[in-house]
Amino acid sequence: MHRRLIAPGALAAASLLLAIPASAASSLPGAPGIGDPYYPYYGNGGYDVSHYDLRLTYQPRTDELEGTATLLATTTQDLSRFDLDFLLDVSEVRVNGTKAAFSASAPHELEITPAAPLPKGTPITVVVRYSGVPSTKSAYGFNTWHRTPDGAIAADEPESAWWWFPSNDHPLDKATYDVSVAVPDGTQVISNGTLQSTTSQLGWTRWNWRSNKPQATYLSTLAIGKFDITTGKSANGIPVVNAYSKDLGDEAGAARASVERSGEIADWLTGYLGPYPFSSVGGYVPNTTTGYALETQTRVYYSPRQFANGSNTSVVVHELAHQWYGDSVSLKGWKDIWINEGFARYAQWLWSEHEGEGTTQQLADYVYASHPADDPFWTVKPGDPGPDNQFDTAVYDRGALAVQALRNEIGDRAFFAVLKGWPQQHAYGNASVADFRAYAEKVSGKRLAALFDTWLFQPSKPAAPSARAATPTRAEAAPVRPKSWKKIEATNDVHGRAHGHAHGH
Repeated sequence: MHRRLIAPGALAAASLLLAIPASAASSLPGAPGIGDPYYPYYGNGGYDVSHYDLRLTYQPRTDELEGTATLLATTTQDLSRFDLDFLLDVSEVRVNGTKAAFSASAPHELEITPAAPLPKGTPITVVVRYSGVPSTKSAYGFNTWHRTPDGAIAADEPESAWWWFPSNDHPLDKATYDVSVAVPDGTQVISNGTLQSTTSQLGWTRWNWRSNKPQATYLSTLAIGKFDITTGKSANGIPVVNAYSKDLGDEAGAARASVERSGEIADWLTGYLGPYPFSSVGGYVPNTTTGYALETQTRVYYSPRQFANGSNTSVVVHELAHQWYGDSVSLKGWKDIWINEGFARYAQWLWSEHEGEGTTQQLADYVYASHPADDPFWTVKPGDPGPDNQFDTAVYDRGALAVQALRNEIGDRAFFAVLKGWPQQHAYGNASVADFRAYAEKVSGKRLAALFDTWLFQPSKPAAPSARAATPTRAEAAPVRPKSWKKIEATNDVHGRAHGHAHGH
């Protein structure tokens, strides 16, 4: 269910409506935001999308993108008008085959008025024809469409769709995807899921990709350029698709030495997180100057900079753990980011232990001791960090500390049952920190309110865990730095933005 924030004026208007006979009450516009307090204009109200069909043409030389998006959706209220989140230039909109009126409004709303109001529960087909040069568009002072020497890529969080397809841009509204892009022969197109086919005609090649499991809009990705594509299967049989820009220079070897292990790492993660939830796995490394990686569903986006110091399997573990924690189970609101980042970071700690480079407890002790009580690190609340701190180091490191504290509280048996059971419990859906706590309580039979409050919601350093309280002074004085720490720390800004959002990431 989508809960929306209602402005006081709207409440007054709603109570007035109650006095009017139901038959006379007219359809209302869908809200311009889905109701996320961190990002009031992200997503939209009034409908739910089930499928995006994107049929596009792209010219790398000029950055011109044109195409047709067909959205299959269902109205969730009597709807007179609705919005899509989008920035490019629209030439035509049709709703259920009939032309609809449309207009663009700031910051990224495409307002659509169908020829007749749509009753609640109506299946609708929305067709949007559009074109534009994505690199010339911005909202809130930033752009998530990154040009490369031979093309472009779209990958960012919490948004990137506006630059290439119209959408209901919030993780609450997940959908399946068909992404079909024509590019000049010799250029490749990478997207999520599996490559269904390629066809060539008159100097153009069309690439057809399909994501057959629900996918959040920010986890959709598009990469166009000259790639070396590798394919195969993991030992467990997961299809693997990786791609590397042909001009990665010195980073090429380290990138391959890391990303080519995606199948192996995904198989290893299934031991902790349960069956792999999607139709394929892999990653791509384009020639960009960005510094972050992103868990784009099935096809992780890595910046070359992740491999500047050699191979980096830790970042691969982080992004692949997100396929369960963040992608299959998506957050309900952006305040629930801990469920994504705390657990992806904890997977890196488990990998460190697996590699013999430091146990999860040693890493937890090190993080705890590395930050004195007056460190601003402890003022960030991972359970609700606020939009300005959503990707703060504390969400990752203090977030993983909370996971270790949970493990110590409920014991390994219950902990690993929670770790594996959670992605099944909410597969392909959405869940909140409160939902996770309730699930952990159910599985462990313990009350966990105090633990969650201490580690996720208090803006202060928790007291030293009692198991090690006997020697806090020694631990505080000289924590031993685990071998894996440097690699793990290198992924701290893994979602750090190259463009510094105006609303602060």
